[in-house]
Amino acid sequence: MYHILIVLHSYVRWFVLLSMIIAVGKAFNGYFSNKVFSKGDNALRHWTATFAHIQLMIGMILYFQSPVIKYFLKNKTEAGSDYSFFGMIHSTLMLAAIVIVTIGSALAKRKENDKEKFKTMLLWYSLALGVIFIAIPWPFSPFANRPYLR
Repeated sequence: MYHILIVLHSYVRWFVLLSMIIAVGKAFNGYFSNKVFSKGDNALRHWTATFAHIQLMIGMILYFQSPVIKYFLKNKTEAGSDYSFFGMIHSTLMLAAIVIVTIGSALAKRKENDKEKFKTMLLWYSLALGVIFIAIPWPFSPFANRPYLR
């Protein structure tokens, strides 16, 4: 089951990243072009948050089953930067990003006019995307690095 979740996690993270980038791009375009907030825009807002929540659930299951995290939790003082990154930084920042996406989605849904919906989505989703980019273990990161595709 653990290996299935790892594979699922690998695919869903790309859905989250892609939907976030598309949502930010559409929100930017909609806000600055005074477009109508369509059913498609609303669906994108909703599905972006949904993919993020699915990723959160899979990530939490993997977090508590991961041998890296188990080692980190038992050996916090001796654990290296790779363990500390995944034990604290990555998980905390990704959780914060999901909270930001959730708040942004809920606020955008409740706005009265189209421009405000796009503005809210642009602001909150951009902030969440920035946090996600910081929390990704890039191949060039000095804290922890992973290949783009495993």
